[in-house]
Amino acid sequence: MNRGLLFLVLLIAGAAAAVRATIAQPAAAPKPGEVFRDCADCAEMVVVPPGEFEMGGGDAPYEKPQHKVTIAHPFAIGRGEASFDEWDLCYSAGGCTYRPDDHGWGRGNRPVIGVSWDDAKVFLGWLSRSAGKNYRLATEAEWEYAARGGSASPYWWGRDVGKGNAKCDGCGGTAAPGTAPGRSFRPNAFGLYDTSGNAAEWVEDCWNDSYRNAPRDGSVWMSGDCQLRVLRGGSFTSKPNAVRSTSRFRYDRDVRYYANGFRVVRDLR
Repeated sequence: MNRGLLFLVLLIAGAAAAVRATIAQPAAAPKPGEVFRDCADCAEMVVVPPGEFEMGGGDAPYEKPQHKVTIAHPFAIGRGEASFDEWDLCYSAGGCTYRPDDHGWGRGNRPVIGVSWDDAKVFLGWLSRSAGKNYRLATEAEWEYAARGGSASPYWWGRDVGKGNAKCDGCGGTAAPGTAPGRSFRPNAFGLYDTSGNAAEWVEDCWNDSYRNAPRDGSVWMSGDCQLRVLRGGSFTSKPNAVRSTSRFRYDRDVRYYANGFRVVRDLR
């Protein structure tokens, strides 16, 4: 074999080996605490570590009985609530056919509001196709675990609502009507913004009037009244008691209420 042909064979063999090495070594999954985006326009995500927590409380019948939940695996959740910027990209691309009203409070990085649970599912389908990853709503247990940020107090920042920690009716801070821009307040210990107030957040679960027989492994609760879906975190219209980490509410899945939005979750397994 002449030198030129030998060089060509070795070059082709080296290229093939490089391709095999690339295929055999996929990118490592993000680790707990890591912040990432799957694309330039995708939501900024943070990886929440596995752990255990006491879900619920004793302040309202809907929050009882308090029970231990185990989150066995890390998951990624949006650092902020889904924004008008993100929704408007979906609308421009034809993935979402509904364009919610901002009521004059502004779009941009403010949380998208006036979207139903069904609308959120349409957005998540488009995002999953666009990013090539499986995006979804949080389960109710995942949401509370992430929102608490490791705390056991009524609010992730302490026992009292204080002032300037969240956007709600009675939370202090700005008196401007409507929502606040995303990240107007400090994040919790897991790096999540606006888990209290601003926009109430749809989660995946069907509504139940209590936690009796609720899953203890962090999975979605698919029994109960599934025409009603759970909302967590309260909104800019809520009183301080309704923006506690344990507070929960519900709406018909197809209702577009002007204070309701959502936050995205991405599977890591």
